[in-house]
Amino acid sequence: MNRVLDVAAAVPTAPLDPGSVVDGAPAAGSRALAAVSGVEVGVWEMSPGTATDVEVDEVFVVLSGSATVSFEDGERVDLGPGTVVRLRAGEHTTWVVRETLRKIYVA
Repeated sequence: MNRVLDVAAAVPTAPLDPGSVVDGAPAAGSRALAAVSGVEVGVWEMSPGTATDVEVDEVFVVLSGSATVSFEDGERVDLGPGTVVRLRAGEHTTWVVRETLRKIYVA
């Protein structure tokens, strides 16, 4: 059993679905780290660009990078190291990533 989870290891990424890309050529991916009482904990990464998404229930903390996530209700959240955000299933978001964003998620 590993007690220390390696959040610095490479995350496999792939280009996003062209239908979700608004600007640039962002790639994204995730790597599961652990399951805790049926909840997944993992690391996610997205390279610079702009893309839309439909969210799942999730809480995340940004490890590195710079971005803004906008919600369909008009709220915008600037993301940087240490930012903690709650996403709700079904929310439509737009992610503008300026510097590759890496986050730990619980979903």
